[in-house]
Amino acid sequence: MQPDLELIQKVQYQSFRVWSHGYPHQVARWHYHPEYELHYLRETRGKMFVGDYIGDCGPGNLVFTGPNIPHNWVSELAPGVSVAERDLVLQFGAEFVQDCMALFPEFGQVQNLLSEARLGVQFGKEAEARAHETMSAMLSASDTRRVILFLDLLDYLSHAPRVRLASPSYDPSIDQRRNAVINQVLAYILENYTADLREADVAELARMAGAAFSRFFRKNTGLTFVQYINHLRLNRACELLMNSELSVTDICYRVGFNNVSHFNHQFLQKKQMSPSKFRACHLTQGSCGSSQSAAQ
Repeated sequence: MQPDLELIQKVQYQSFRVWSHGYPHQVARWHYHPEYELHYLRETRGKMFVGDYIGDCGPGNLVFTGPNIPHNWVSELAPGVSVAERDLVLQFGAEFVQDCMALFPEFGQVQNLLSEARLGVQFGKEAEARAHETMSAMLSASDTRRVILFLDLLDYLSHAPRVRLASPSYDPSIDQRRNAVINQVLAYILENYTADLREADVAELARMAGAAFSRFFRKNTGLTFVQYINHLRLNRACELLMNSELSVTDICYRVGFNNVSHFNHQFLQKKQMSPSKFRACHLTQGSCGSSQSAAQ
């Protein structure tokens, strides 16, 4: 079965993403992404799949995967049963790590860990406890504290015992051409989604006819082109509503919408409340939740 591409959009002005989710969940499937991922399983037992590896997993399971290696955790639950917070996840891009290495030569000591992550690695009990404590703290830590916790955890894991999961012959880049094209397209969209972005122009960038590009984009993202653009714009709108004093109208145009009524309608569909109510709930710490969930 072909893995799906997961689209990871970190919050602006943050170098990495830390979040938690339940099960079943839209990302709990056979998938891949160009980011590194540290995955901690809080609850349930079942099977984990990393590349060509299949094994048992249970509470405390801690796995680190590299760019584009498919992975999934499948819990053994009775039909209709769900878990509110099964997974703790830390995700960061290769470019971020490269920038860190360029600025701080000492950061190079984690290179072995990053190289091994290409095939997925699993850690032991001591690392599981350390990762759970640190990642849980990162969920609510201030920006500077988050960075300190991240560096401390990465340093610890670079020295922790671990075992490789996928076989040495496994090639996570088997679909390299497809991955390269969709990653180029998504990078271009991420840079330009606040502008007047037309699907035909992006299709031309990918050197595809319009209909073929539409099928290609939906197959790789699970969304139409317009749905994906709106997803990015609304996530950015949530950030601005929470972290700026701009008016709703200003935010509407700043994130790329050209009609306030349409913006309000799309926001209501996504958040089940108006932009003004979303801002008010955030200011009073009401039912909107935290910024960790607001941008998902």
